[in-house]
Amino acid sequence: MADSISLRVVTPVRLVLEEQVDELTAPGPLGQLGILPDHAALMTTLDIGQLSYKKSGANSVITLTGGYAEVLDNIVTVLADAAEFPNEIDTARAENARARAERTLEDRDNADDQALVAAEAALKRALLRLETAE
Repeated sequence: MADSISLRVVTPVRLVLEEQVDELTAPGPLGQLGILPDHAALMTTLDIGQLSYKKSGANSVITLTGGYAEVLDNIVTVLADAAEFPNEIDTARAENARARAERTLEDRDNADDQALVAAEAALKRALLRLETAE
């Protein structure tokens, strides 16, 4: 039985993380997905949310804005649309994105369906980033 998992988080622009971890939790489409050593093989989509992982008793968090995860032979590969550590989050930018999204959602009568869907997703991302940065 393995005692750790190799976790790799990659975005289109960079390798965010590559570490051996004890366990992790990722935002799945139906809720949180917990991964422990010797987890069954799995391929899934990921939602907007926090990927948390534990290494030597210390908990760490990365924000994800969706993507995919593969679990195979104690290797978890996350292909994320975007991913950030809490110290990388620009809170002023996230606050501006939140305000823009809220204005669009408040003015529903003048926005088309596509703009409303985009605003809802932008609001979810902004709130996640602000929560994680705290």
